[in-house]
Amino acid sequence: MTRLDPQSRMKVLLPIAILGVAVLVVLVVKMMQSSVDSKPAQVLAHLVSVIEAQPRDIQYSVYAHGTVVPRTESDLIPQVAGEVVWVSPTLVSGGFFEKGDPLIRIDPSDHRVELEAARAVVARAKSEFARTRTELKRQRSLAVEGVASQARIDDAENAFRISEAELREETAKLARAERDLERTEIRAPYRGRVRSERVDVGQFVSRGVSIGKLYATDYAEVRLPLPDRDLRYLDIPLDLSGRRVPSDGDRIEASVGAAVRLRAEFAGEPRTWIGQIVRTEGEIDAKSRMVHLVARVEDPYDQNGTGGSAPLAVGLFVEAEIQGRRVEGVFVLPRTALRNNSGDDFVYVVDAEDRLRFKAVEVLRAERDDVVIGGGLEPGDRVCISPMAAPVNGMAVRVVRVAEDENRLGQQPQSSGNAHELDSAMVQRQ
Repeated sequence: MTRLDPQSRMKVLLPIAILGVAVLVVLVVKMMQSSVDSKPAQVLAHLVSVIEAQPRDIQYSVYAHGTVVPRTESDLIPQVAGEVVWVSPTLVSGGFFEKGDPLIRIDPSDHRVELEAARAVVARAKSEFARTRTELKRQRSLAVEGVASQARIDDAENAFRISEAELREETAKLARAERDLERTEIRAPYRGRVRSERVDVGQFVSRGVSIGKLYATDYAEVRLPLPDRDLRYLDIPLDLSGRRVPSDGDRIEASVGAAVRLRAEFAGEPRTWIGQIVRTEGEIDAKSRMVHLVARVEDPYDQNGTGGSAPLAVGLFVEAEIQGRRVEGVFVLPRTALRNNSGDDFVYVVDAEDRLRFKAVEVLRAERDDVVIGGGLEPGDRVCISPMAAPVNGMAVRVVRVAEDENRLGQQPQSSGNAHELDSAMVQRQ
């Protein structure tokens, strides 16, 4: 039997020892591992945010933009010709004046001469009229005595009628000469302001040629274009005739004379003015498909000293908030709560068992952030406002309640408080 040398023996025993150690390690690990219980995976219900629907009373508001224009604007036109001898210091662009203030005086010399000439002609016509009247009476008395012929009486009557007509004609010319003399002084037709003027001392002006533009300052008006669909939120007659139309249902309480809040930035600061809708223009614009409402603001330049914040200057571009109808017992929800499928409006409501239910609703008004629901909900309904990819009617959900934001639609800016503020301002104006 051949004996192996130590080196060869080591080559044979080393792999056997490594294999034995590996088997031993595997046995030890097998003995030390604990048993793991397998459980089925738990599926959690979808987590959604809800708000509690509660009815409230709100005041609709409708927004529009427009430019301030004067209620009355006139061209300043002389009714007589002549040289301008005096111009009022207020007759400059932007100048204010009162009703009856003299604005321009035209040289009256020629018109005084014409007036004296007209008076002289009238005096001569009166004398002739008196002579022919006396002659007619004399001829008639002679006719009674049988002395005067019928031809002489006819001639006297004809002369009398001619002198009477001439007297009436010359009297009318005298009245015109008197008016022309009065018209050499042009007075303001109303309280207002000068938009522009084109006259100065020494200038010759002609009859019927405009020398300036004036506008009244008792009121300012703003023409507000609105889509016709917004008329449903206002107390405006739908036939645009000026007659009131009954409101839609018992929930709506119509109001008279919608108040308007105008906002603009003037002199670097935000300003506010209170006015009132006074009329519609009675037709729909063929190009823009808009209905135009006219808002009026009293004393826009605060000439009566009521303490206005700033003048509502002509030409100012303003934003208008129009007070609309008051609606009672409606629900105001975030726009995300409203769902739409094939033209039907509905919301997701979570019932007492935390299951999702679909409810059809009546939408009275939808804005960018909020929606007004008129029917379909009950007080206390939990309305889901979370986006859902594939909701199923009756599916279980987990609920997180969200506090309702009190500054949404119906509170600001369409709150009853704002309506009360506008109404109070209108009472103070009146």
